Amino acid sequence: MISYYADLAIGLILAFLLLSLVVSGINEGIVRLLGIRSKFLWAYLRDTLDGAETADGTSRLDRILEALKRLGRTARTPLTQEEGRSRLPASVLGVFARLPFGRDPRPAFSRQPPPVESPPLAAAADSVAAEQMATEQMATEQTTAGQATAPAGASADPAHPAGQADPVETAVLTLDPAQDGAAGGVLPPGQGKSMAELLHERLQEIDHAKRGRTSIADIPPARFAVAVMEIATEHGGVEALMRDLDALKSPFSRPLKAVWDRASHDLEAFRRGVEDWFDGEMERLSLLYRRYVRWVLVALGLVVTLVFSMDSLEYGKTLLRDNAYRSAVTAFGQTGPQALEPLREQCEPGQDPYACVTDVLSTPAFVKIFTNAPVSVTMDASDGPAWAWHGGDWWRRLTSPGHWPGFLITLIALLFGAPFWWDILRRVSGLRARTSGSTPS
Repeated sequence: MISYYADLAIGLILAFLLLSLVVSGINEGIVRLLGIRSKFLWAYLRDTLDGAETADGTSRLDRILEALKRLGRTARTPLTQEEGRSRLPASVLGVFARLPFGRDPRPAFSRQPPPVESPPLAAAADSVAAEQMATEQMATEQTTAGQATAPAGASADPAHPAGQADPVETAVLTLDPAQDGAAGGVLPPGQGKSMAELLHERLQEIDHAKRGRTSIADIPPARFAVAVMEIATEHGGVEALMRDLDALKSPFSRPLKAVWDRASHDLEAFRRGVEDWFDGEMERLSLLYRRYVRWVLVALGLVVTLVFSMDSLEYGKTLLRDNAYRSAVTAFGQTGPQALEPLREQCEPGQDPYACVTDVLSTPAFVKIFTNAPVSVTMDASDGPAWAWHGGDWWRRLTSPGHWPGFLITLIALLFGAPFWWDILRRVSGLRARTSGSTPS
């Protein structure tokens, strides 16, 4: 009996391990095909370094996803906020629909090595900061044009008489916007690069293209800190970089100021502080990503369970029954033909019982669990693979309430993941991982 239950445990663990690998493989294939990890990281970096994107860029896909999120709600909320929106998705639909098929947050790939001199810092083209700069520039141009076309003797300021305009106000009205941006270290979009693009310049030597975009999905914290130091050095120092980031309303300016103050303006301590901060942010981002992916794994686990119609309870009974059959056949020499009686139910009428025993016991229970799929294939040495359709039997299994407890157990088991079941298999079977430096005894 101990052997029976050991076989049952190992068989169930093997089945759960194999199906978990199928679920993990499908999920990994989807993630790699759509570049979700890379887009998730750069959506966060764009939000943190460049600030929110404009709400005017809402696409039809975003409106459809928002309508799906609101489905069934009584209270309706605005689609976007006036100050912009985050590029980082806030739902499972956003991660696997808006992020892969919406606006790509990743920088464009470049085959060039990092430049010796980086371009000036500029607002991101689709950011709220760029929209505000464009609005201010338009207002300044309109004011300057109005000042230039004013009639002779008109005052630049109603508070002053003609010919006595405030020289400071006159200077503000006639200031060139491009010169103003250059003086402050921040340029309008198109005349420089955003903070996220400057960061990518420092990392592009380890990059490779994926549909014309960067494929970087993981940035070591130490490399991020060094890249920030390089950008700050070329920008005139840490304080100048923080001032310009604050002018762009970048969320990155606040943690940068906190680290700079805590480091007491020491560059090495500042570098370590930025590294620790980014390490904590990546850990938080990984937890957020796994929370979204967990729901996708639940859906994939349900699909795999139903496709193979894997009833764990039925599988366990089959394992124990096969072991009982083998014990009966082993005792056949002493007990006679009556030992084959339990197997006659599985034999066709008129079939040779010995051939039936061979057919039944040559197909272990582990193989039988995959014969309940809607499509099966039989390998024949002479005729090759033979495909068969069992859609009717498969549908009857799915619609049978007696199988659903076993389906539910299988689904719950698959949520533990392949690493969990591999570790359990090693513990139960006595397998040991090979370690370096170990010698056989």
